[in-house]
Amino acid sequence: MERFPGVDFMNFDSLLSGEERLIRDTVRQFVDERVKPIIEQCHREARSPMELAPELGDLNLFGANFTEYGLPGLGDVAYGLVMQELERGDSGIRSMVSVQSSLVMYPILTFGSREQKDRFIPGLASGRMIGCFGLTEPDFGSNPSAMRTRARRDGDCWVLNGAKQWITNGSVADVAVVWARTDDGIRGFLVEKGTEGFVSAEQHGKFSLRASVTGELSFQNCRIPKGNILPGTRGIGSALQTLNQARYGICWGGLGSAMECYHTALEYARQRVQFAGQPIASHQLVQEKLAWMITEITKGQFLVYQLAGLKTAGTMEPQHVSMCKRNNVWVARECAKLAREILGANGISDEYPVVRHMLNIESVYTYEGTHDIHGLVIGAAVTGIPSFNPPMSRRQAREAATDSAPAAVAAGAGS
Repeated sequence: MERFPGVDFMNFDSLLSGEERLIRDTVRQFVDERVKPIIEQCHREARSPMELAPELGDLNLFGANFTEYGLPGLGDVAYGLVMQELERGDSGIRSMVSVQSSLVMYPILTFGSREQKDRFIPGLASGRMIGCFGLTEPDFGSNPSAMRTRARRDGDCWVLNGAKQWITNGSVADVAVVWARTDDGIRGFLVEKGTEGFVSAEQHGKFSLRASVTGELSFQNCRIPKGNILPGTRGIGSALQTLNQARYGICWGGLGSAMECYHTALEYARQRVQFAGQPIASHQLVQEKLAWMITEITKGQFLVYQLAGLKTAGTMEPQHVSMCKRNNVWVARECAKLAREILGANGISDEYPVVRHMLNIESVYTYEGTHDIHGLVIGAAVTGIPSFNPPMSRRQAREAATDSAPAAVAAGAGS
């Protein structure tokens, strides 16, 4: 299989250190050699390639940006490049790593007890244990603060009742980070597979992210030990703080999807001959599409590079993440559409990766903050006036201005 040469119109690589390029190229090789040969069949079968989880663990890609427990502590640019390359292979692969790292390991490391960290982090880092993140509910995606899942204290246990939906890895997870309403506000809980009253089931019929397991979680008088509450969680802000870590990876991941579609369309246009024996790459309409794609991908590269700098400096704000997620996933969506046009009828065949990326990006466009919700987050940041409907109360507006996400309604469907 031909090695992916990368997409770099403005010498973006000159900004990267030798270590960052090495990390990216290592993951790029893994995607080319281990993901791409099997991913189309997984998509056809609606099967997540869970056999890759131990290999991802061997590459230290689970929790790669953390330092505890011997984790590699990658810098923010290097971690972003990992997400870029994984999503170039498939959004489902990036989702697997992103959920495991940012939505499961991060809250345990940030809000968990030492006992919880010791118990779960090594297994999650190795890929021997799989986790999921339960925030979205059947009736509440972009408004997670209205969740109905509740937890009440009963002696030495917590009793959970409720349901979560559109949960990546939900039906295969060994542990779920579940957010529930309590008398003291929304808190995070660790619910282990096999716990009485906890049922997970795979969601079928998806036309998107078919190579990623999506599940429903149900809790009916589910009793978990009191030691399974994440002690540092305080309110919906803890959940949204966690989500921003995953959104950061999506900002880079969207570019990976866009790059794969662009590269496929470019190579196809150079080779496809029509009209007087000329490649279609010589036609003005095709060149205009390719020019748009490479321009937007290039702009997105420098956008996420600046975002990484803000994150490293500790000055990254939620609206910065919203802008990057909103822009780069939209660019990926448009690139998939344009690539499909350039490929013509072949654009709907899984002989090429374009239609799979087109389907996948519809999920990424929605989950972890919809395009419109992120637009409102940006709008509130630049005007100082939250415009969510129904209007926020004064208390909610204060929380919106000071919380870890500038809108209490900004989670978005799907985790």
